[in-house]
Amino acid sequence: MTITYPRRYRQYSTPARRGDPVAEIEQLQDQMGQLISNFFRDPLGVLGSQQPPVWTPSADIEETDDSYVLELELPGVNRDDVNIELRDNEVRITGEIKARERTGVLRRQTRRVGQFEFVTTLPGDIDPDKVEASLHDGVLTVRMGKTTANQPRQIELKET
Repeated sequence: MTITYPRRYRQYSTPARRGDPVAEIEQLQDQMGQLISNFFRDPLGVLGSQQPPVWTPSADIEETDDSYVLELELPGVNRDDVNIELRDNEVRITGEIKARERTGVLRRQTRRVGQFEFVTTLPGDIDPDKVEASLHDGVLTVRMGKTTANQPRQIELKET
């Protein structure tokens, strides 16, 4: 039985707007990072025929006044198969979506299975005591509270 994996020619659902240099640079930086990490995982392409590649799930990162909210699309993943690590301001989420056992002949497979990895560095420090994660309807949500030192505060100006 041969398992085929879908090819994604665009990593992002919404490409950077033309004329927005910051978004284009961020997109290029993410793509280069993924290329480099894939190279170091399998530099000669030897493992490609023996084990499926590690893939990166789609994600949204939102910054609020007091936290960062990370949402990853992980349809069909079991919560026991997800690992979340936080070091300083880097978040690493790894895991595996296991293929279902089938009784018939699989004619086509386009859903992703296998190991996944998502790594990002957040712009501010995270309070490890204020991290919560939940998995609901195929979406992993990780809410990470900012440290109080990084939160803006109003300074009252006194007359002298």
